Amino acid sequence: MIRRPVAWVVAVVLFAEALGVAMLNWIMGNLVDAQNMSLAGLDPDAMSMSSKIGGVVFGLYFALCALVALLVAVRDRQPAGLGRVLLISVAVVHGLLAAAAWALIGRSQFVFMIVMLGLIVLLLVTYDAQRGPAAAGPRNTEGPGGPEGAEEPRESQGAEEPQDSQAAGGSPLTPPPAPTTP
Repeated sequence: MIRRPVAWVVAVVLFAEALGVAMLNWIMGNLVDAQNMSLAGLDPDAMSMSSKIGGVVFGLYFALCALVALLVAVRDRQPAGLGRVLLISVAVVHGLLAAAAWALIGRSQFVFMIVMLGLIVLLLVTYDAQRGPAAAGPRNTEGPGGPEGAEEPRESQGAEEPQDSQAAGGSPLTPPPAPTTP
């Protein structure tokens, strides 16, 4: 119920962040280049180019994470493999950016980063709850002969042995005992 809208919101915001980060670093690279700034004797052209490359790489990273969230929203299935790793890593990045935002920028940017962190974690956790056959819910176990299934005719031969594991005291989900080595 809440999983798909959360995945859509995460995808849209991550695409916006990808564009914003790439654009911000590109503008910073142009400013460094135009003002011929230098930091500790570094070449201004190298600083400008590295800022632009870093912005493009970080923007592509956010865009790839947004693509994973978009696929999760469209397919309505949990992320797996590399997609899950990307979403976990972008959650960690948002946590680190939130700490930096609290220290350097302000509370509103900190709150935004924490909300995004919460949405990404919510996306990962809500899809994680649907793993395995236990999440499928109760199943109808009644067969043609009732809850125990069809009854088989029994032959009278002196001592009767239990026909199934339920009669022997086990449950239908209990596996048979494992063989031991001699």
